[in-house]
Formats: sequence, C-alpha cells, structure tokens
Amino acid sequence: MWLFLAFLSATLLGFYDSFKKKALSNNAVLPVLFLNTLFSSLIFLPFIILSSAGYLSADSMFHVPQCGWLVHRYILLKSLIVLSSWIFGYFAMKHLPLTIVGPINATRPVMVLVGALLVFGERLNIWQWTGVTLAVVSFMLLSKSGKREGIDFKHNKWVYFLVLAALLGAVSGLYDKYLMAGTADGGAGLNRMVVQSWYNIYQMAMMGIMLLLLWWPTRRRTTPFHWDWAVVLISLFLSSADFVYFYALSLPGAMISIVSMIRRGSVIVSFLFGAVFFHEKNLRAKALDLALILLGMIFLYIGSK
Repeated sequence: MWLFLAFLSATLLGFYDSFKKKALSNNAVLPVLFLNTLFSSLIFLPFIILSSAGYLSADSMFHVPQCGWLVHRYILLKSLIVLSSWIFGYFAMKHLPLTIVGPINATRPVMVLVGALLVFGERLNIWQWTGVTLAVVSFMLLSKSGKREGIDFKHNKWVYFLVLAALLGAVSGLYDKYLMAGTADGGAGLNRMVVQSWYNIYQMAMMGIMLLLLWWPTRRRTTPFHWDWAVVLISLFLSSADFVYFYALSLPGAMISIVSMIRRGSVIVSFLFGAVFFHEKNLRAKALDLALILLGMIFLYIGSK
C-alpha cells in the first residue's frame, strides 16, 4: 500500500512543480510562496478546528490531535527547514528551465542515502554505490546540456540555489523519518496530520513576516506580482502530495529511502510539461541525462530492498 501511495505522491509532485514554474514566470517569488503557504494552511485549518470541536473523531484519517509545545517545537523546526528549501528552490525554478530543475531535484534520494549513511549508520551496497555513481555522472552530463543554453553550472548562482534547496530537502526527508518513526524505533512518533497541518501554518506566519519586511518595502523596484490561478493549483497539488506522502510513511514497513526515491519520479511529469507546454530546448540530451538518473534510482531501489 505504501508503495502505491509513494507513486501517487510522485505524480502529484510532478504537477506541483509544473504549476509552480507557470506561477513563477515573470512573477515576484516571495508573494507566490506566501500565497502557497496561505492556501495550504486554509486547506488544513478546517481539520484542526473540526478536530478541536469534536466533530472529527480520533478514528478519522483527517483527525488532528491536540499537542503541546514539546510536539510543536519539532514541527517548528521542520517548517524552518522546508521553508528554507522552498525559498532557494522557488528562486531557482523561476530562473532555470524546468527540464534542468527536475533532473537536479531527482538526485535528492542520493543525498538522503548519503545522509542516512552519515546520520543513521547505514552502509551502501554495490547496487546503491552504482546508483550514486550514475546520479553523479548524470549531473555532470546535465551541466554540459546546460552550457548549450548559456547556463554555466560553476558560475550560475541559481544552480547553487537549486543544489542548496535539494540538500535542505534531503535534510527534511531524513527529519521526516525521525518524526514519523515510533518512539520504540528511536523516533519522535508524531501524528502525521499534526505535522502536516501545523507546519503549513507556521510556514505561512514566517512567510508573512518575510513578505512584509523584504518584499513589500521594495515591491515597486523589483519584479511586480501578478495573480495567476496556477498559485492555487500549487497548493492543491502540494498538499495532496504531502498528505499521501505522510500517510505512506505512517504505514508499517514504510522505508523513507524507497519513498524518497519513488517521489523523485515526479521529474517525468515535470519534464513532459517542460517539453510540451514550455517548449524548452535541448530535450534529447536532457532526456538522456534524465534516463541515467532514473536508472540510478532503479539501482538504489534494488539495493535498498
């Protein structure tokens, strides 16, 4: 069941990335990100209210239990990690082709695997090392593809933004493993609805402060904001993808390394969007790079079974 949910989450994430690219085109980044956190919070706020009022029973999959500060501090840290990743990722998404952003983001499972190696003491087998090697080779080939479009990976700050976003995303994935794991397994044993509901609200508050302090005073001198209905679709697809993701992690036997790898399959959806709807260039070379990354994911999957 958790494998099916991981694939479903990957598909939803692909649509999320695609609509994010559309919403950010010639648009101010911080307002788009704030509205994303706002709409995502509005999606989950009714579940918090209905649960507190007793209209949602504890048996409901949408029930949000009441928790104290000891729990909320974990969620607050997650919000900081995810929001930091999003800020770097949104700026990179705006300035880079979707067919480059997707493959680089797809290397996150490698980062999670290396993180698991360092943090949790896991050891890589020959299959996993092969997957890591393929991911590194594909990244090098992708940098050559980028040069044909005038994107020098060594000197382009948006590439560094994207890599930093991916690293923070990998940290978030490892932290999710800790939050979702039971206390008997050394984790925090948090309820998935508590995590997803409240981390959206905390992110909205943080982004609201950043919007007022950073963007609002300089809005007339920077890229203007214009409304796009893709902003709403960003929140809908992201909230759905995360809901399925957290639900998958809460099921017995779910493995964060496998779920993380499958979720990166979202790159297939975003790559197709970049080719068909955004008419991006140099697709044949990028498709080869993408194929190598996906092959690396298969090796990682085999090695992690």
